[in-house]
Amino acid sequence: MADEHTPPPAPIPANPPDPAGLTPATLPEAAPVVVTRKAPTPSRNLVIVAIAGVVFALVVALLLNRPVKPQPPAFQPAENPYPKAIFANGIIESDQASGENINVFPEVAGPVVATYVAEGQAVHAGQPLFAIDASVQRATTAQEGLQAKAALAILQELKAEPRRETLAITAAQAVLARANLETLVEQRNKLQRSALLDARSVSHEALDTAIDAAKAANAAVDVAQRQLDLTKAGAWTYDLQNQAAQYAALSHTYIAGQALLDKYVVKAPVAGVVLSLNTPVGGYVSPQGTYDSYTQANLPATVLGPDSGTLAVRVYIDEILLAGLPHGKPIVAQMSIRGAKKKFPLTFMRIQPYVTPKVELSDERQEQVDLRVLPVIFRFRTDPGFKLYPGEEVDVYISQ
Repeated sequence: MADEHTPPPAPIPANPPDPAGLTPATLPEAAPVVVTRKAPTPSRNLVIVAIAGVVFALVVALLLNRPVKPQPPAFQPAENPYPKAIFANGIIESDQASGENINVFPEVAGPVVATYVAEGQAVHAGQPLFAIDASVQRATTAQEGLQAKAALAILQELKAEPRRETLAITAAQAVLARANLETLVEQRNKLQRSALLDARSVSHEALDTAIDAAKAANAAVDVAQRQLDLTKAGAWTYDLQNQAAQYAALSHTYIAGQALLDKYVVKAPVAGVVLSLNTPVGGYVSPQGTYDSYTQANLPATVLGPDSGTLAVRVYIDEILLAGLPHGKPIVAQMSIRGAKKKFPLTFMRIQPYVTPKVELSDERQEQVDLRVLPVIFRFRTDPGFKLYPGEEVDVYISQ
């Protein structure tokens, strides 16, 4: 603390004298001062980006690690009922001793003009399924029938010979020839007798002409008689055989045309149930089937299945699992229906001993992987309270 008795300092003058002799008036004007802000360094930007990335990662981690409730399965997977088994897929089909379903293809081509059955309808053997336009074939068959009738008429005409009117004409011609011969012979005889009495009464030319005319008349009589005999003999055996063969050929042509005409109405080959009818009225069918605009492939015109209480399932076993297939003992298997808890015991029928590419389930003819399977066919009895359809895919376990 300063002493209270210390005198105050002397005041500073407003304009103290400059030792150099300079006054404010003589000082030069000072330059203006420019103040600039320092730009942030790159390391500061990196820190900001790093902090933002860490925050984003934390948010994403929190969102992804939230517990998600699992969706319930669309259907209960098939359970293995055996201690050790082979799993395979199968397709339900109609129960038959051989083959799969009954595919009906027409033997002729043309537009469909009528259908007589519906899908799911039971049919008997020989029942019409659908009809194809047969206008051209019907006219052709009628023409062939008329040709056969014409050939038959000619054959009957040959067998009916000689015709009475023709026989009467040839007989009259023979009588006329004999009458002409008698006349010419009489004239020749007269000239000859006259020449014997007086050679100058008849010229040689007239006598020669009469003799030649008599000879010609005699030949005409012989021709007329032979013609009469030919007419009485009737038709020649070879003519009859030729005409009979022509009639038989035309008759067979007509029968074939009639049989072909009948094929324009396609009928059920066996009794069964119509599984599929792919022939709408106005659609075109051929022996290759009918074109399907969805699959862009040819399908059977109609598919039939037997109307029985049993169905079959064709199981496709992968070739790498064939070693585990039971051999020399009964094959036991169980079928599970997808989307239902229904199971069916299967009865072994047969093995198709030919391993083929697995294209039945995907219907792909160009596989990327050559997966080959062995078809095994089983039979099972249907349940009236549980409807199954041919073509349905099922799961099968085969006991090892």
